[in-house]
Amino acid sequence: MSQAKQPEKANKRILLVDDQEDIRLLLQLTLAPLGCDLHTATNGQEAIEMAKTLAPDIIILDVMMPGGIDGYEVCETLRAESTTAHAYVILLSARGQQRDIDRGHRAGADHYMLKPFSPIELSDLILRTDSRRA
Repeated sequence: MSQAKQPEKANKRILLVDDQEDIRLLLQLTLAPLGCDLHTATNGQEAIEMAKTLAPDIIILDVMMPGGIDGYEVCETLRAESTTAHAYVILLSARGQQRDIDRGHRAGADHYMLKPFSPIELSDLILRTDSRRA
């Protein structure tokens, strides 16, 4: 009798940042089977505060959020902090123009993923991603 293949585990601390509850839920459902330690934030300020405390390996960050701090600004802030500069940042956005993607990379993002996103593609990315820790 053959055994079913066990899903690969990522064992990473991930901060999920999106103002839309349905997107946060989809991200959680996508990443929970990978064995990740998942935390959520609903806006830019909350994301910055949580990231400083958690020091996540990966941050999945919405670009357009209410509250005055967008995902680009959050990314720039986290890159400037010694406790969060190591995190692998994935910007998640409905904005797919080249100038938006370029702005994300200038802000320090490691990857720019368009909404709607593929849960399979995101899972694969998480499994092959390492933080920037030296």
